[in-house]
Amino acid sequence: MDILQLIDRLEELFNNAKAVPFTHNVVVDEDRMLELIDQMRIAIPEEVKKAQQVVAQRDRVMAQAQEEANRTLQLARDKADQMAQKDMVTQEAQRRAEQILSQARAEAEAIRADADNYVLDTLMQLQEQIEKVSNQVNNGVRMMQEDQMRKASMSPSAISANVTDKVEK
Repeated sequence: MDILQLIDRLEELFNNAKAVPFTHNVVVDEDRMLELIDQMRIAIPEEVKKAQQVVAQRDRVMAQAQEEANRTLQLARDKADQMAQKDMVTQEAQRRAEQILSQARAEAEAIRADADNYVLDTLMQLQEQIEKVSNQVNNGVRMMQEDQMRKASMSPSAISANVTDKVEK
């Protein structure tokens, strides 16, 4: 029998009891009262067992739920760590790429400066060579002009002696 039903029967026994005049006491049927108490003693351990089973079952469900929550939390932490590591790898790769680009720009600038210096040196050497050649050409032109002027002012015999002197030299 259910403990609640037994309590209801005990309450009914109390409600049907006869009141003792001028007191708060009642007279109950002793046999019925003792019978209900015995039934309650039998029913209570059964109810306690059921309650203990319910508590044990609740504890198992709570333990499973806690374990599942811990597992889910660990998975979330692992995923967050992976994402953070990927983010760190991405940031490191980006930093390295920027470093490589910066280094490449610096090297390109150095190469460009070296090339500019080489071109400048080559052009200056070329300018010197052109000036030498120009001086030689100018000297040749001047000599030819002087030669022509001398020839024009000299007689044919003097020209021939002058040419002979130059050839011998």
